Amino acid sequence: MELRAGQVAVVTGAASGLGLAMARRFVAEGLKVVLADVEAAALEKAADGLRAEGADVHARVVDVGVREQVLELAESAYDTFGAVHVLCNNAGVGSGAEGRMWEHEPNDWKWAFEVNVWGVFHGVQAFLPRMIKSGQPGHVVNTSSGDGGIAPLPTASVYAVTKAAVVTMTESLYAHLRAEHARVGASVLFPGPHMLRTGLWESHRNRPDRWAKERPRRTPYRSLGQWEAAMRAAGKEVRFTPVEEVAAFVVAGIRADRFWLLPDSEHSDAQIRARARSMLDRANPSYLESFVLD
Repeated sequence: MELRAGQVAVVTGAASGLGLAMARRFVAEGLKVVLADVEAAALEKAADGLRAEGADVHARVVDVGVREQVLELAESAYDTFGAVHVLCNNAGVGSGAEGRMWEHEPNDWKWAFEVNVWGVFHGVQAFLPRMIKSGQPGHVVNTSSGDGGIAPLPTASVYAVTKAAVVTMTESLYAHLRAEHARVGASVLFPGPHMLRTGLWESHRNRPDRWAKERPRRTPYRSLGQWEAAMRAAGKEVRFTPVEEVAAFVVAGIRADRFWLLPDSEHSDAQIRARARSMLDRANPSYLESFVLD
């Protein structure tokens, strides 16, 4: 797909972090942008900042886990700009689960699935029919993660399961689009190759009452800064990829019609090979043994 001035991009989770970086990059390419996020104040600030730079922006507060709100987002986007060419289903949350899987609260799973999986599906159903019907070139980018999308980090198993689901959903979407001979492409994004500085670590601040914790946490939530400090104190290197680099990677991937938006990484490649080898050999997943579960 060739990105051109005047086209329209929709980005969820767009008030900060990677979502805002993608929106900024689309604006730099001349696109109009629709920003969706659950945080009203942060969304308004992001939209005002882009408008101050001359961008054509439409912003709407949306909880992507609520189907009706995503359908209303689509109606609003088409009413405002008349078309959508790029859809980035980027909104995501951590679960806040503690302990072993059998100790997790069901609400941790329900909330994470509602946003990370159902949110992507809602976006697909709300936008794709009109994107396809228009006959114009388009593209969908679904944000996954190396955690789950490649191999699970057992200490974040709920998140990993949801991100694995996003990969399979996007593979299926790609096949369906090809079968329809649609002019819409699909990509699954693995942000990286290193960690990103985003608000995902503090996503509990937006947890809705319907999926509230059922019992107090045994340990306080840890911010990214606290985790980073603990890692450095343990003598472990912490590397970060600027969100702007990931946004540029996304734009290049859309232009190239690349399905796997997976940056070069020796670590990721080793994980992929180890997991594939385990499956081909019908062997136990020894590649998980390097994770510390205590």
